[in-house]
Amino acid sequence: MKRAPRQRGKFNLRGRMMLVACTLGLCSVALVGRAAYVQLVNADFYQRQGEARFVREIPIPTSRGMITDRNGEPLAVSTPVESIWANPQELLRYPERLPELAKALDVPLDQLASRLSQRADKEFVYLKRRINPDQARAILAHNIPGVFSQREFRRFYPQGEAMAHVLGFTNIDDRGQEGLELAFDEWLRGKPGAKRVIRDRHGRIVENIDLIRPAEPGKDLTLSIDRRIQFLAYRELRNALATHKASSGSAVVLDVATGEILAMVNLPSYNPNAVTGHNPDARRNRAVTDLVEPGSTMKPITVAAALTAGTARLDTRVDTSPGYMALGRFTIRDHHNYGVLDVTGIITKSSNLGSVKLSEPLSAQFFYDFIRRFGYGSAPQSGFPGEAAGVVLPPSRWNGLTKATMSYGYGLSATALQVAQAYAALGNHGRLITPTFVKGQINEARQVVAPEIADAVVRMMQTVTEPGGTATQAAILGYHVAGKTGTSRQAAAGGYSRRYTTLFAGLVPATNPRFATVVVINDPQGGAYYAGLVAAPVFRAVMEDTLRLMDVPPDDIETWLAAQAKGEAKRQAALPPLPPPLEEDPYDAAIPAAMPGVGDGGEP
Repeated sequence: MKRAPRQRGKFNLRGRMMLVACTLGLCSVALVGRAAYVQLVNADFYQRQGEARFVREIPIPTSRGMITDRNGEPLAVSTPVESIWANPQELLRYPERLPELAKALDVPLDQLASRLSQRADKEFVYLKRRINPDQARAILAHNIPGVFSQREFRRFYPQGEAMAHVLGFTNIDDRGQEGLELAFDEWLRGKPGAKRVIRDRHGRIVENIDLIRPAEPGKDLTLSIDRRIQFLAYRELRNALATHKASSGSAVVLDVATGEILAMVNLPSYNPNAVTGHNPDARRNRAVTDLVEPGSTMKPITVAAALTAGTARLDTRVDTSPGYMALGRFTIRDHHNYGVLDVTGIITKSSNLGSVKLSEPLSAQFFYDFIRRFGYGSAPQSGFPGEAAGVVLPPSRWNGLTKATMSYGYGLSATALQVAQAYAALGNHGRLITPTFVKGQINEARQVVAPEIADAVVRMMQTVTEPGGTATQAAILGYHVAGKTGTSRQAAAGGYSRRYTTLFAGLVPATNPRFATVVVINDPQGGAYYAGLVAAPVFRAVMEDTLRLMDVPPDDIETWLAAQAKGEAKRQAALPPLPPPLEEDPYDAAIPAAMPGVGDGGEP
């Protein structure tokens, strides 16, 4: 029996079209809603996500301020260099390019691979810093993915070792590490800028979006240092250390009237353009950090103290016979038995006994306070990092010998800069000025001793460099020189060793001092160790050229003229005698003076 065929339902095209239209409409509404949510409601989130992938904030490097000497000559300048960096995430996707990159960088392949693998999750790592721009271009020319360069600055010191201890140096990030680079780091450094850019996937800048912060270059710094005097002091100190086989030395030159430091050198030195970790001792600025017992350079201060207290006058006479004296269980000696000396003679002959006897009537507190007035026992406040204050014990810690030994420079310690500051005060009519490394900086002067006493002591010190004094090798032709030698034994465990420190402190021209100079040489081993033979010649050599460079007129014309006349006489005496006059030719005598062709050049 056949079944009846099932009847098909009627096809509803209209209904289906409505369903499709409704579905598409709902999808459109959803898309529009999603777009509105993304672009309006949650726009900031997606903006940040996009920027995180393409927008970068990069620094704008700025150059460090230039340091110049007092005449505008550059002492420290910043030169543009390039630093090579990489994005490890991108670079490590091409390991086959690493050998090529290592060769271009001139580094071992295993070292490069290890550095990158340790920072595989980072987007930035330095590969080689502060190289010549030509070298950087050669590396980038390999077109290795993930390798880029950026501009930086590197410090350069044209004067090299001669200025190393004063200037110091900067680290790889151009931050001051020592010396004036550290002291004035905030002033010199400037402030790097920043800008927002769009980078492509290769790290190249596609577009500059915004300047976030403009770069502020560092400020220039003009020092009180004179490059020419600095080099003179460095050269002469180096020659002296070589001649006398000394271990180290320092020299300081001050402008008496202003306290400006015109030169400060130390040896051994180092190259600030290539600082290494070897021999860090050579990087120490000994002139402001190393303490020495000033020895006989203290005797003018002792004389000034006695004159100020009224316990001595200019005509006071002191008996130093027989050249030694017992003080407790110790014996104080002079180099010779100088007999009876006046106050000037104590300085001229550098008598230890004379200084001790001048100090005896002084109260301990007065003598201590008087020494402190000249800056001993206090940091000079020049602004240099790590200045030493020196040691001057208060009277409460003195023993029976302290005052006596301090009178001739033992039992206290000071730096070369402190000694120079004290002598500058004597040369400045008793006014002490804080030393400075900055040209034009005006520091207040303090009257530490009466002008007439300071001037009298300077006149006394003038005899030290004249015949009969202990430092005739410090004399400068045409100028009066006031100074004082100091030779002190170096302290050792349990007492003093047989090693010496030699000092010479001087003022020139003595009649109106312009410069105060101190030379310190440690441990001379060349046979001579007295300051008059070791340190004084350095003073003379430096000051001779300094006086000429600074156009300081002579104040001893008579001696200069006498020396010139003596030299001319010696020169004339050394000339060979003149030959006897030739006999007159009778033929020449017979020729009339006006004969044509002979006498007046006319034609014959």
